[in-house]
Amino acid sequence: MAASTSSSTASGGARPPAKPGRAGRRTASRPPSFAVVRALFAEGCQWVAGLDEVGRGAWAGPVAVGVAAVRSEHLRRVPKGVRDSKLLAEAAREALYEPLAGWCPAHAVGEASAQECDELGMTAAQALAARRAFDRLGLALDAVVVDGSFDYTGHPAARPLVDADATCTLVAAASVLAKVTRDRAMIAHDVVFPGYGFVRNKGYASREHRAAVAHLGLSPLHRRSWAVRMDDVETDLSLLPPGGAD
Repeated sequence: MAASTSSSTASGGARPPAKPGRAGRRTASRPPSFAVVRALFAEGCQWVAGLDEVGRGAWAGPVAVGVAAVRSEHLRRVPKGVRDSKLLAEAAREALYEPLAGWCPAHAVGEASAQECDELGMTAAQALAARRAFDRLGLALDAVVVDGSFDYTGHPAARPLVDADATCTLVAAASVLAKVTRDRAMIAHDVVFPGYGFVRNKGYASREHRAAVAHLGLSPLHRRSWAVRMDDVETDLSLLPPGGAD
């Protein structure tokens, strides 16, 4: 039961905080597992969820939080190739979406708009997106494995875990579901706001995106508080990918 919420206006606010460091991240050579999830079931949990955000560092579009919840009997017949969405090419994520949605008995995506990111600040916007995802999920969760070093969701059963999107299969699944949902929305927005290359960059930093903002100005999808950040990279566009990254 995937779901999302979004809006598309923007106003002032603060730039986003950096995501926790990834120096210790395990890569695709070591796939994620259900070790943490199985341990939670062993503690007596009935419903365990994985949670991850996407879009925090983008210049345009919402921040999205995906949540995927399972019971112990659902740990069988998991789709092959589940990884943190950032380790997968766009085509691989799209190919995984339907199998993951069919396998996971309860999943949802909540979003906070660009305007909400500006007005609330990123941590509060992530919390809002998480609350919307929980509301749409409609389940009493016994444990929520949150990717990161702290809990921004406010859920009483949250269990923060650094690099959970790389090491926990359930969090990786939530990551893929959220990423594909957000990417599809940004592709649709490209029709309404052409010229920014949203089909390719999904609202993230790229040379094409920076040049488009310089030429067209900010769209209603852009985070106004991120405009300073765009100016910061203007002097060295070589640091940005040409059209965006997966």
